[in-house]
Amino acid sequence: MPSLSGVDIINNMPAELVIDERHPFPDGISFAHIRIWKVPQPVKGSGHRYKYSLVYVVEGRCVLRYDNEWGKGDHRHWNDTESPYIFTSMHQLLADFRDDITRWRDENRTT
Repeated sequence: MPSLSGVDIINNMPAELVIDERHPFPDGISFAHIRIWKVPQPVKGSGHRYKYSLVYVVEGRCVLRYDNEWGKGDHRHWNDTESPYIFTSMHQLLADFRDDITRWRDENRTT
């Protein structure tokens, strides 16, 4: 099956890129990258029509990631720990990601 930016094309209908944004933080060592696609059919393991990858990277290391890779469904990575994530809406996904970035930064201050 052909692939478009890591998202499979199903039934000859391409995925539609909804968001592709990179947000650098003022500290100069971290950034968030948000990619969300609308797909023709749910990704195996998810019950919705979005494929997503939201990452927070500090000094070149991904410390927080929300994604729904094929077969694993919706889940979150916090440092080296993976846990299920209950997807309710794109709005809530973005809010949860933003809240977790704030929490991670608060818990890992180096001042």
